[in-house]
Amino acid sequence: MADRETGPTAKSAGSSVRTWLERLLAVIVLLVGLGMAIPGAWLLILGGSPYYLVAGILLVASALYLWRGRSLGAWLYLAVLVGTLVWALWESGLDGWALLPRLALLAAIGLPVLVLRWRPRSGAVARQGAATAAILCLMVGAGLLILWPGSAITAPQPAAVTAASLADGEWPNIGRTIGADRFSPLDQITPTNVARLEIAWTAHLGQPTAGAAGTIEGTPLMVGDTLYACNMHNVVLALDAETGAVRWRFDPQVDTSGVALAVCRGVTYHRDAAATGLCAARIIVATLDARMIAVDAASGQRCPGFGNNGEISLLEGMGEVPKGYYYPTSPPTLVRNRLIIGGRVVDGQTVNEPSGVIRAYDVVTGRLAWAWDMGHPDRTGLPPEGQTYTRGTPNAWPPISGDDRLGLAFVPLGNPTPDYVMSHRTPEMRTYGSALVALDVETGRERWHYQTTHLDVWDYDLPASPSLVDFPTPGGLRPALIQPTKRGQFFVLDRETGRPLVETVERPVPQGAVPGETLSPTQPYPVGMPSLAGDTLTEARMWGITPFDQLWCRIRFREARYDGDFTPVGTEPSIVSPGYFGGSNWYGISIDPERRILVANVMHLPMYNRLIPRAEADPSVFRPFQVGVHPISGENWPQVGTPYAVQTLPFTSPLGMPCNQPPYAEIAAIDLNTRQLLWRRPLGSARDTGPFNVASGLPLTVGVPALGGTLVTRSGLVFIAATQERALRAFDLRTGQLLWQDRLPAGGHANPMTYRSPRSGRQFVIIPASGHPRFANGRADLLVAYALPRTGS
Repeated sequence: MADRETGPTAKSAGSSVRTWLERLLAVIVLLVGLGMAIPGAWLLILGGSPYYLVAGILLVASALYLWRGRSLGAWLYLAVLVGTLVWALWESGLDGWALLPRLALLAAIGLPVLVLRWRPRSGAVARQGAATAAILCLMVGAGLLILWPGSAITAPQPAAVTAASLADGEWPNIGRTIGADRFSPLDQITPTNVARLEIAWTAHLGQPTAGAAGTIEGTPLMVGDTLYACNMHNVVLALDAETGAVRWRFDPQVDTSGVALAVCRGVTYHRDAAATGLCAARIIVATLDARMIAVDAASGQRCPGFGNNGEISLLEGMGEVPKGYYYPTSPPTLVRNRLIIGGRVVDGQTVNEPSGVIRAYDVVTGRLAWAWDMGHPDRTGLPPEGQTYTRGTPNAWPPISGDDRLGLAFVPLGNPTPDYVMSHRTPEMRTYGSALVALDVETGRERWHYQTTHLDVWDYDLPASPSLVDFPTPGGLRPALIQPTKRGQFFVLDRETGRPLVETVERPVPQGAVPGETLSPTQPYPVGMPSLAGDTLTEARMWGITPFDQLWCRIRFREARYDGDFTPVGTEPSIVSPGYFGGSNWYGISIDPERRILVANVMHLPMYNRLIPRAEADPSVFRPFQVGVHPISGENWPQVGTPYAVQTLPFTSPLGMPCNQPPYAEIAAIDLNTRQLLWRRPLGSARDTGPFNVASGLPLTVGVPALGGTLVTRSGLVFIAATQERALRAFDLRTGQLLWQDRLPAGGHANPMTYRSPRSGRQFVIIPASGHPRFANGRADLLVAYALPRTGS
């Protein structure tokens, strides 16, 4: 009796709950439909895809029927889902990351829609089951596509290299050689045993408690049995190469006032074979307050014969330099006993910023050997009394490469300041902006120059030192250099003449400059080398976590001007792709000189830029930065002295995710013998990235933003950290297969290096782990050393 009395009541209560769940689901579907239809109408007006408007209207209709308890609402929803699948496959193919924002949300909502509308009537079970199974298959299939690591683009493998005698295990320059090949001849760690790597030791480099925030980008040196490293505030440390124990520490007490991001990309080592005693071997560090200091390599004491008490000022001859407007971030390069150095000049402030002069100093005395001032190429010393080096000229902020045999320094130049306008630039600024210049290290005179971007108003300054290699040509091997660029293009030039060694053509590029500005009608493309520039952007390649931020990005894409490479920056928004992070950046490339394989990692992060006429530029926002008065902005550049201010924004969604489709970083190998791409893979998982820079924890390979470079070994390994994900990885040089990875305490944003300890004979792999403020991937001051387990352990 009790069961008969409570049965109908329970059934009624269950029906009521079901009704309210259906109505709640109807509200969700309605909101999704409105969220797609309303902005979708604007997208259609802008000339974009009609999908969002059509799908949104159908979802609104589905929601109304679901509210009324009609099964037609579920079938309308299913029709939208099937149509979305067809549209998604048509737009993006079987790319799991491209399918994610198009299908995931609708599929997730679709399951409860069909389950709640199920009724046990004749034929309904089969139809409902089939629909539910289809949605489940759709979700599983999309998930598998995301999890699938992707296949490498593979060309025929180059012949194996047989190691003769074990070469020197030291690492005496930040690129190992002054030619910056970042190649180690060591082969103790191999593709077959790399998976056994373990942490051998860690060392603290010192975490500054005050001053500018920063990141450790310096590759340590290893000479004898000692490592030499610097932290983000130019504190130099000598460490035992076997244990990581600190032998000495030199603190230059750097004033970081005005420094936007504190970095030290390494130090310079010099040994005078004819000298003994204090400073026979020395370490030179360039500081964030524009000094260059020499200290004894054995003790860390200042070298009294170098400048004044071991230091010289890099502000001599520069004229007025407000704090933060000029300082080096890269170490000087030593070529024939000359310390050759450029410097960072702050972007986008005024036309009267400090000079980009390149200078050489005697490594023993610190005396100025010469200065190359493009505004006064006739003079190679200090400016006359009352004058300065030519202000506003292109500078060289990345490391410089050298060739001792030829007596040349290869200087990668940036833009004249400000960056995004042309009208104020002098003829020499137009000639040398974004150019590579070969300077005679004895005289400071130019031997040759080659411009990689003409009349650059996209901030495509050369970001990295060129890497030297003997390059195969039809006439035999030629001494060459390969210059990576922010564009993702690789220029191959003869070191002696500066002439291209691969086919390089001038291609027409978009025009339409704002009044008063000039653009080059063509730009150079090294078509004889593979490009890693990434795909041309389209509306269909806009991305998001959900349909809504993807739709937002598609609208922003349609609202801006984008004509492909070198789209002009105008008074309406324009998209610049690649953006100023690259392509390549300061970390450069690695080259295996024996197999002649180039390894590069690149980024794909477009910018969303706009010129603002001076009369419309709010002077309280667009004003030159001044320490203690007006902070520097990474987005609003005043460009005082020109007709335009400029706003440069990363092209991201409201969730802080890039609007372009992944991958955002890739690693690739190019065979220089055949000039073919060997392999290309996304770099890094989503574990430490996500909306609003909040870590998602998802170990899915997507290719995340990365700053930092590679190391190549004779045994056939590529080591790299670099990514927003806190990881160090090892890849097979020939195939691109991931062989090993380990979790770092914070992001590693330097190039790894490797050496052999003379005490134990073990090969170590070293990576600084500091994190990066922009990536929010930890904060540390560690040097982490890996090695194979000791024999018998």
